[in-house]
Amino acid sequence: MLKILTVCLGNICRSPIAEDVLRVKCQDLGLDVKVDSAGTANYHIGSPPDSRMIQTARKFGYDIQGLRARQFHTRDFDDFDYIFTMDQSNWENVVRQAKNATQKAKVYSFQEFAGVDSPDFVPDPYYGTEKHFVETFQIVEVSAANIAEKLKNIHQ
Repeated sequence: MLKILTVCLGNICRSPIAEDVLRVKCQDLGLDVKVDSAGTANYHIGSPPDSRMIQTARKFGYDIQGLRARQFHTRDFDDFDYIFTMDQSNWENVVRQAKNATQKAKVYSFQEFAGVDSPDFVPDPYYGTEKHFVETFQIVEVSAANIAEKLKNIHQ
């Protein structure tokens, strides 16, 4: 079983939708996966995803309302095979906590691993409108499909 963690800042917008979409895309390709999400900050621990992301997810057939925010912990390096960060700041915050090269090697930019050049990060819709949540979802959906395909090719 592949264990995958998606990471953003607060774990209420980008990483929860990435968690669910990536899980579905991987399972659709027959991959045995465990997918979770976390935030680098502790702002929203125990909170559900942002209501606007829940609504956006629902609009596209995903249900993330049962997810709860948690903070990234160093033990995640031991618990996960891949750690995908939503932007450069998240990547730096996670890598800074790595104790060795093996742990650091598990951390990837979501967009880079997906092979997506633009945008080079998943935009945070938190201060935006419904349109921004939809745009973020669409970016995540395309990238998650690419990541699932890549993982399938690596782990066949």
